[in-house]
Amino acid sequence: MTLLKKNNILGLYLCALSNLFGQNQPYDDRIIGMKKYFLIIMICSMSLFTASAERQKINLNRDWKFTPGFEVVKNVFTTVNIPHTWNTTDALGGNKDYFRGLGNYERGLDVKKDWENKRLFIRFLGVNTVANVFINGKHVGEHRGGYAAFAFEITDFVNFGEENQIWVRVNNAPQLDIMPLVGDFNFYGGIYRDVDLYLTDTDCISLLDHGSEGVYLFQENVSQTNAQVRAVVKTLGQAGSKVVLHVLDHAGNPVLKTEQKVTLEESDAGEVQLSFGIKNPHLWNGQKDPYMYSVVVELFSKGKIVDKVIQPLGLRFYRVDPDKGFFLNGEHVQLRGVCRHQDRPEIGNALFRHHHEEDVAIMEEMGANAYRMSHYPQDPYMFQLLDEKGFLVWCEIPFVGPGGYRDKGFVNQESFKDNGRFQLTELIRQNMNHPSVMMWGLFNELKVEGDNPVEFVKELHELAFKEDPTRITTAASNISNEDLNSITDLIAWNKYYGWYGSEVTYIGKWADQQHAEMPNTPIGISEYGAGASFHHQQEELEKTNPGSYWHPENWQTYYHEEHWIAIDQRPFLWGTFIWSLFDFGAAHRREGEVPGKNDKGLVSFDRKDRKDAFYFYKANWNKNEPMVYIADKKVRERVTARQRIKVYSNQKEIILYLNGEKVGKTTGDYGRFYFDIVLNPGENIIKAESGKILADEISLTLL
Repeated sequence: MTLLKKNNILGLYLCALSNLFGQNQPYDDRIIGMKKYFLIIMICSMSLFTASAERQKINLNRDWKFTPGFEVVKNVFTTVNIPHTWNTTDALGGNKDYFRGLGNYERGLDVKKDWENKRLFIRFLGVNTVANVFINGKHVGEHRGGYAAFAFEITDFVNFGEENQIWVRVNNAPQLDIMPLVGDFNFYGGIYRDVDLYLTDTDCISLLDHGSEGVYLFQENVSQTNAQVRAVVKTLGQAGSKVVLHVLDHAGNPVLKTEQKVTLEESDAGEVQLSFGIKNPHLWNGQKDPYMYSVVVELFSKGKIVDKVIQPLGLRFYRVDPDKGFFLNGEHVQLRGVCRHQDRPEIGNALFRHHHEEDVAIMEEMGANAYRMSHYPQDPYMFQLLDEKGFLVWCEIPFVGPGGYRDKGFVNQESFKDNGRFQLTELIRQNMNHPSVMMWGLFNELKVEGDNPVEFVKELHELAFKEDPTRITTAASNISNEDLNSITDLIAWNKYYGWYGSEVTYIGKWADQQHAEMPNTPIGISEYGAGASFHHQQEELEKTNPGSYWHPENWQTYYHEEHWIAIDQRPFLWGTFIWSLFDFGAAHRREGEVPGKNDKGLVSFDRKDRKDAFYFYKANWNKNEPMVYIADKKVRERVTARQRIKVYSNQKEIILYLNGEKVGKTTGDYGRFYFDIVLNPGENIIKAESGKILADEISLTLL
């Protein structure tokens, strides 16, 4: 091995370790991730043989001095690490008037003398909602929007060879020119995702194009036999540089190589377009086979590599039929979807990587194959996980209406519309290379009274197609308005029959009527759900008032059983999404178990407990993991001797035992198995089993 090659591999090794251990995450998570980084190192070192001086990424998550915006006394602060939010007690405590205002983050930055020939960028993955960045007291830039990454170049603001000061002023106060204006969730304030410093050569792949990686892969024509891809690479620097693009297969073997000289669009900004084809491509096929290539983009200047970016490439094609639903790579896929907010008790939205991993694992456990990223783009690591696990994703901008609450989600002023265009462009440019993303969502629960958003939604639809002609658009509506509901390629509705009015069984009748009214438009259900508390148990099945304190679990279970049966029998529904997989924070809510929580989740806020409805879906959706679960087990004391025991299972037959005696054996319907028994006075042991190993057991007391 030559010295040049050794140096290149060493650089890759150190860069990977910096990326890995620079993350503010638990030690075990970092160790688990090492295999993946070592694989990347091996792939890159096998395919690249030129000396390089590539970008360096330095994590800045630790040791920030935080001060609320109202504090004016010098040297008064709290030392915090990123991710961080200041609303961990007030918003999560159910305070409607939780603090929404200014917060200050400050820390030192040691800028080395030998960095003088470099470019320096600071990149934030998420700051809610407005961020103003200062270096040494000088204003660098402002970002308006709480859910996307952004970067600023700070080369001309730092003093080399000295300790510099970073100051970020964060504001999560509501403003009428920034999406979202309203929402049934908490608007946590803070720097709640990673912060990184990038060092690059004076010629580099751009970090300044709407917070993206500067590399865009357009899948212009993909089939079983051929894939045509157009790559666009944005650069910064002087004339004379060259882009070399490598495609590697999943094992790191080279597939193809192409190159192109950089054409400067402006004095410092360049762009390269490269087209390539792959015959008989190995397709990304959802959870069946989430196969991905890697695209390695190198920037050469004066004969050496000065920068490199690696992006995923999952080749796939799909379509949606108004009568038959969603098709991936020519095969019908029933989209069994869930929604999720990015928060947890005690930490709000300041999540670590292992939190995203746990949530995706729970989605897999239940058997979901689709994910609505409601109501905003989430952490880049979440996108990576969804790619790797083969989920089909609906990702949307936070153009959120009030639902059943007051106020509006749209103000017809140019500054608001500018922000909407900006956030949609960010969403697409930052996430377009992820194969899991199938559609761009444009709004949720808008009203048409007063300022009517219809014309602006049309504009957003056109912008989405201009930015990314390879994907379709969708939206989540909760009203019947032909003008609003006919703009996007697909449409879906948030429907809560049996929770907010009407009857549970009406969902099927509604779907049939809607399909008849819009026969040429693919329709879906973007939200359906009902609240439930683990502590609210009742023996009889009785409908509850959703605005009351009492949210019995068995009504939620019944609600989801009836909804899924109706959904499963209607293949024209292109996708359906449960609201929500997890309980989440909503400080304004005053119903259910505790103030400040939306309890429609199938899993508890802290992810420790699953509600009965979760196991109903697992029995229907997850055929790979054998399971038996006795429902209603939390109602341990019964007043009636005659009981109907319900068991959820994905097995063909279930045997039930009462106090050691066999009651009977039966087959199921939609994963439900029923047994009629008579309890003895006092304690009774009930056991359900399928085979000798797979079983569940409960104790019931007849009073």
